[in-house]
Amino acid sequence: MKIGFIGLGIMGKPMSKNLVKAGYDVIVSNHSQAAADELVAMGASAKSNADIGKECDVIITMVQNSPQVRNAVLGSDGIIATAKPGTVVIDMSSIDPVETRKIGEELAKKGIDMLDAPVSGGEPKAIDGTLSVMCGGKKELFDTYKEVLSKMASSVTYVGELGAGNIAKLANQIVVAVNIAAVSEALMLARKAGADPELVYQAIRGGLAGSTVMDAKAPMILAHNYKPGFRIELHIKDLTNALNAAHSVTCPVPLTGQVMEMMQALRADGYEKDDHSALAKYYEKITNMKIGK
Repeated sequence: MKIGFIGLGIMGKPMSKNLVKAGYDVIVSNHSQAAADELVAMGASAKSNADIGKECDVIITMVQNSPQVRNAVLGSDGIIATAKPGTVVIDMSSIDPVETRKIGEELAKKGIDMLDAPVSGGEPKAIDGTLSVMCGGKKELFDTYKEVLSKMASSVTYVGELGAGNIAKLANQIVVAVNIAAVSEALMLARKAGADPELVYQAIRGGLAGSTVMDAKAPMILAHNYKPGFRIELHIKDLTNALNAAHSVTCPVPLTGQVMEMMQALRADGYEKDDHSALAKYYEKITNMKIGK
């Protein structure tokens, strides 16, 4: 099996490296030359998107948002012009599920199948191959390519028809965003009320309030460590897609809207490149107090 991989960013590069380590014949897009050179040094090859379309049985895309997926797949330099019928596109980007289905319809006209398989876990889990993948599309395609996906993830779950993967990802991003905001709010309450936020965190993390998000982000907040694993600007992109998808089906999402405005305020203050745990900075600004020591 020859696998094409388009998108060698903060997530795509380690994900493609794990495929190479697993022994797959991988061709990466050469749009990012420095990242492509790293993969070539590991045994991959680097070619254009059109060449990837021509040579690969399965093509994975891992780019920023819907327009980038559309361009890589359907654009003038995309794979659709050269990919043969029977090729499978697995989009692992996090995009609008409505757009996923539109792209899938265009590919189907050429006899090309598509899965949407967005991921959760951030850069650390992309590096160690323990991402969570939520997949939409034909069940038989999922069964065929689950092993490939498993080389990049510890959890690979079938969700439903094409687009369902990105619906699950948007649900995930809502839960993560609201959870980070709640953790920040709670820790600021502890600080303002005269308790040690670190001790409060230790006291509540083992109870019902405890969560993977809390354990990942509370230590960062307490240490004022906002080195990005997942940038605020990317979470804004995901919440934009979540709001658009929700509004398209008349589903009110008031908490999502509130956290979106908090993130927009942080972007206005120049923090869009920080980790999304920097939601804590929103509370620090309005209270004029630091959460951590």
